[in-house]
Amino acid sequence: MASIKNLKKDVNFVFGDIIEVVYVWQLANPEKDVTSSEAIIDEAIVAFDEAMEQINAKGVDNKKVHFSNLKKSIETKGRALIDKINKL
Repeated sequence: MASIKNLKKDVNFVFGDIIEVVYVWQLANPEKDVTSSEAIIDEAIVAFDEAMEQINAKGVDNKKVHFSNLKKSIETKGRALIDKINKL
Protein backbone atom coordinates (compact mmCIF):
# COMPACT_ATOMS: atom_id res chain seq x y z
CA MET A 1 0.00 0.00 0.00
CA ALA A 2 1.31 3.43 -0.91
CA SER A 3 1.89 5.85 1.88
CA ILE A 4 -0.78 8.24 3.08
CA LYS A 5 1.64 11.09 2.39
CA ASN A 6 1.78 10.16 -1.30
CA LEU A 7 -2.00 9.79 -1.45
CA LYS A 8 -2.41 13.29 -0.03
CA LYS A 9 0.03 14.60 -2.65
CA ASP A 10 -1.93 12.87 -5.41
CA VAL A 11 -5.19 14.41 -4.20
CA ASN A 12 -3.56 17.82 -4.09
CA PHE A 13 -2.10 17.44 -7.58
CA VAL A 14 -5.31 16.14 -9.16
CA PHE A 15 -7.67 18.77 -7.85
CA GLY A 16 -5.06 21.53 -7.93
CA ASP A 17 -4.40 20.87 -11.61
CA ILE A 18 -8.13 20.89 -12.35
CA ILE A 19 -8.51 24.28 -10.67
CA GLU A 20 -5.47 25.59 -12.53
CA VAL A 21 -6.89 24.47 -15.88
CA VAL A 22 -10.15 26.27 -15.14
CA TYR A 23 -8.28 29.48 -14.29
CA VAL A 24 -6.32 29.21 -17.53
CA TRP A 25 -9.58 28.71 -19.43
CA GLN A 26 -11.02 31.82 -17.77
CA LEU A 27 -7.97 33.85 -18.77
CA ALA A 28 -8.08 32.54 -22.34
CA ASN A 29 -11.82 33.23 -22.66
CA PRO A 30 -12.50 36.56 -20.92
CA GLU A 31 -15.68 37.15 -22.93
CA LYS A 32 -17.33 33.94 -21.70
CA ASP A 33 -19.54 33.70 -18.62
CA VAL A 34 -17.54 32.41 -15.65
CA THR A 35 -20.41 31.05 -13.56
CA SER A 36 -20.07 27.52 -14.92
CA SER A 37 -16.29 27.54 -14.55
CA GLU A 38 -16.56 28.88 -10.99
CA ALA A 39 -18.97 26.02 -10.24
CA ILE A 40 -16.32 23.54 -11.41
CA ILE A 41 -13.77 25.17 -9.10
CA ASP A 42 -16.22 24.92 -6.20
CA GLU A 43 -16.83 21.23 -6.98
CA ALA A 44 -13.08 20.58 -7.07
CA ILE A 45 -12.63 22.25 -3.69
CA VAL A 46 -15.46 20.22 -2.17
CA ALA A 47 -14.07 17.00 -3.66
CA PHE A 48 -10.62 17.85 -2.29
CA ASP A 49 -12.02 18.49 1.19
CA GLU A 50 -14.01 15.25 1.13
CA ALA A 51 -10.99 13.24 -0.01
CA MET A 52 -8.76 14.71 2.69
CA GLU A 53 -11.43 14.01 5.30
CA GLN A 54 -11.62 10.38 4.18
CA ILE A 55 -7.83 10.04 4.18
CA ASN A 56 -7.66 11.31 7.76
CA ALA A 57 -10.62 9.21 8.94
CA LYS A 58 -9.97 7.31 12.15
CA GLY A 59 -11.40 3.95 13.07
CA VAL A 60 -11.37 2.44 9.58
CA ASP A 61 -11.75 -1.34 9.82
CA ASN A 62 -9.97 -2.36 6.63
CA LYS A 63 -7.53 0.33 5.55
CA LYS A 64 -6.52 -1.39 2.33
CA VAL A 65 -10.10 -1.52 1.06
CA HIS A 66 -10.81 1.99 2.34
CA PHE A 67 -7.86 3.54 0.51
CA SER A 68 -8.51 1.48 -2.62
CA ASN A 69 -12.09 2.76 -2.76
CA LEU A 70 -10.86 6.28 -2.05
CA LYS A 71 -8.41 6.15 -4.97
CA LYS A 72 -11.21 5.02 -7.29
CA SER A 73 -13.46 7.79 -6.00
CA ILE A 74 -10.78 10.43 -6.57
CA GLU A 75 -10.23 9.18 -10.11
CA THR A 76 -13.96 9.18 -10.85
CA LYS A 77 -14.49 12.69 -9.48
CA GLY A 78 -11.43 13.98 -11.30
CA ARG A 79 -12.58 12.55 -14.64
CA ALA A 80 -16.06 13.99 -14.14
CA LEU A 81 -14.61 17.44 -13.50
CA ILE A 82 -12.35 17.15 -16.55
CA ASP A 83 -15.37 16.24 -18.67
CA LYS A 84 -17.12 19.37 -17.42
CA ILE A 85 -14.07 21.46 -18.29
CA ASN A 86 -14.06 20.02 -21.81
CA LYS A 87 -17.69 21.09 -22.23
CA LEU A 88 -16.96 24.73 -21.39
